[in-house]
Amino acid sequence: MRFLDKILGSKPAYPPLPADNEAMVQLDEVKAPLEEFAHKVSDRLEVVPAAHEAFVFLGKPPGNFGLAWIHDGKVTSLKEFTQEHHLSQGQVERLLDRLGNAYQHASDTPRYSAEFSGKKMVVIPSKDLEQEMHQIMSNTLH
Repeated sequence: MRFLDKILGSKPAYPPLPADNEAMVQLDEVKAPLEEFAHKVSDRLEVVPAAHEAFVFLGKPPGNFGLAWIHDGKVTSLKEFTQEHHLSQGQVERLLDRLGNAYQHASDTPRYSAEFSGKKMVVIPSKDLEQEMHQIMSNTLH
């Protein structure tokens, strides 16, 4: 079914994220920068909540996507991250490949919908994906 959705361009309808879900509590911690970011971008957003931060896939992962990292009350784009850490084009390509693979590993994880600042987004509450994202970012820097 997801295959047909991709071909036909339709977006699946996910159930609303329950207010008492741990992911909602985590998103509330980064609500201000998430709302500001959501207001600025027109791409589809998929958010992976984490403790005191969130990872945001933009576009159409796992193929054509970008990433933003919300942490310390700010948003760091993938471009800013790669520039800040002086990553080569090859390192950036490997990073994107690993992030796309991480996204695919979580393909069976239940997804929910949420709205912030009037923008609907998909929420992927997955401890495994959160941990894999952290590992990828950490390994990229070392």
